[in-house]
Amino acid sequence: MKKNNVRGSVLWITRTAVLTAMLLATQFVTARFGNQYLTGSLVNMLLAISAMTAGMASGLTVAAVSPVCAWMLSFGPMVPPLIPFQMLGNMTIVLVWRLMGNLPKRHKMFYVITPAAAAIAKFCALYAGVVLIAVPYLFNLGETQAKAISLMFSYPQLITASVGSAAAMAVITPLQNALKPRNE
Repeated sequence: MKKNNVRGSVLWITRTAVLTAMLLATQFVTARFGNQYLTGSLVNMLLAISAMTAGMASGLTVAAVSPVCAWMLSFGPMVPPLIPFQMLGNMTIVLVWRLMGNLPKRHKMFYVITPAAAAIAKFCALYAGVVLIAVPYLFNLGETQAKAISLMFSYPQLITASVGSAAAMAVITPLQNALKPRNE
């Protein structure tokens, strides 16, 4: 039994590390284009994939680590106080994907409802946290910077979460099948 616990821990660490590395590589490559829609869509796709292929803990870890690493590598807005809000948005999409995606006997509507609910939930978390609370009440930003950050965390988040979730739908089931344990 102890051997299975060690194997499970190694597998969790490996999957989490690989997904985090994929996410950071995606941010590194796409940040050069300066396109929030491309980068955000791919990041959201990887967050959904992490939730559905590696589990809740792994997905939440990737979601929390991503904004910190992105800031350290100078990707995205260089406003460190935004990091907790980015974590919240990332963790929200992971939670919705994992909770809705693991309902018993997936119904055909799963393929519509889960990505839509995950995208809307992430958008709401970021919009409420950043646009409605952080920018007007917590940060001391100039008008230009406040408008830019508010715009960045408004409708583009819904678009990127929707596109990323839709893209994830195409690869989640094949990945889950490929990652199923085989009889040894």
